[in-house]
Amino acid sequence: MAGQDGPPRERDVTARRGQPYARASAVRDVLTLMVLPVPLLAALAGAFAGGGTRRWFGGRGENHRAEAQAAKDAAAAAFYDLDTAQRDLQISIETITAVDSSPDARRVTADFAALGRRIDEASTSYITAVDAHDLDRDDLEVSEVAHARTQLTLAKDELVRVKGELDRFAQGLGPLLGKAETQLARLAPAVERARQALLAASNALDSVRDSGLKADDLAARLAALGPELTMLNQGAGRHGVTETLRRADQVLRDAEAIRIEASRLPERAAEIDRRLVSLRTRAQALTTRAGTVEPVLSELRRRFTAPCWQDLQHVPEQAAASVKQAEAKLREASTARAEQRWPDATSLLGTVRALLNSTDEAVSAAAGRLERLNAVAKDPEQEIQRTRFAIRDAQRLAMTGRNTPEPRHARPLDLAVERLEQAIAGLGGRHPDYWHFLTETEDVRKTAARVVEQIREERGAGH
Repeated sequence: MAGQDGPPRERDVTARRGQPYARASAVRDVLTLMVLPVPLLAALAGAFAGGGTRRWFGGRGENHRAEAQAAKDAAAAAFYDLDTAQRDLQISIETITAVDSSPDARRVTADFAALGRRIDEASTSYITAVDAHDLDRDDLEVSEVAHARTQLTLAKDELVRVKGELDRFAQGLGPLLGKAETQLARLAPAVERARQALLAASNALDSVRDSGLKADDLAARLAALGPELTMLNQGAGRHGVTETLRRADQVLRDAEAIRIEASRLPERAAEIDRRLVSLRTRAQALTTRAGTVEPVLSELRRRFTAPCWQDLQHVPEQAAASVKQAEAKLREASTARAEQRWPDATSLLGTVRALLNSTDEAVSAAAGRLERLNAVAKDPEQEIQRTRFAIRDAQRLAMTGRNTPEPRHARPLDLAVERLEQAIAGLGGRHPDYWHFLTETEDVRKTAARVVEQIREERGAGH
């Protein structure tokens, strides 16, 4: 408390901004200036009445002093409420700025700083009013008490007004604060999940290695996550909440992928072993089947015209070359499996399968060609009727609900009829080209099918 005759205390209010609890200390200083309650004052006045050491107001004067003291108490309470609300709101602002760098968040920070300056002005006015009036002075005049009450009341009103502004500002922070708190609530669990995922991946890798399998590529991928874990451990204070959440999610996904691949590695090795045996057996069988192509070609040459078999005459040597290449790739895949180069082994087995598939198709095409040519040479009528049925079915659909078909539907069907008649006429020669006949009838059926699909699409779209 300032001396009775000394000057008012000088206070550096601006220092409160850098020291969050300075204003709380000021509150405590102010509270020490508060006089005792009125009943106790009255008792003390009676106790000292006979000593003559202190002059007290009587009657109305004492009432004025009590009113001034009440104004001082109310101002102190308003000051304390404002200080508490500002410090609480400061935590909210720090929460938002720690998570959100959007324009809205920057605007809120600037608005809070401006509001802080108005709070400082109101606080300065209050502290000045308190320091200017010592309500405990014995020689305090009634006019001074009235002036003190007026200044303290004005200071209190200003503190309450600024507190209202602060409350309204706090209410507007709801969406931003809720988003920030949600992000912060996710932070610790997300980091912990990432750590647990890394641990699970490491354990899965150890288990695979204990079974005798190598997983060098997985081990390299796991090691690459080490720096990410270091940055996670450094925390959001260094790298930011948003970036830390993103990193935690990425580490979780990568570690989980490594764990899954490691747990599947024994099954993958067993599958590669099965495919090696299966494809080796298939290559051997195709070698045997490829040997049957030459007799088939011989019969085709003997019974049918050249256009029926010319495209197949290179099948035997092509099949033999493809099987030989497939067997070489199988040996490479077997070596990769032994060295536990799993991606290489898988890729090579895919190449072997493609080679054997193409060889199988070529060998089957030769046998299938002879079978189809034999059937049409014996009875072409079945192929003719099959094709005519496809054309008539398309024509009926084109006429459904119409007196005349759409030209875009009728024209390809008319051309299909002409092509079929020409193909049938070609069978009348001494050496008919049955393969041309078969390819023509097949193409005519495809044309009819395209018209049917077009009509259905148009009608389905409401045309």
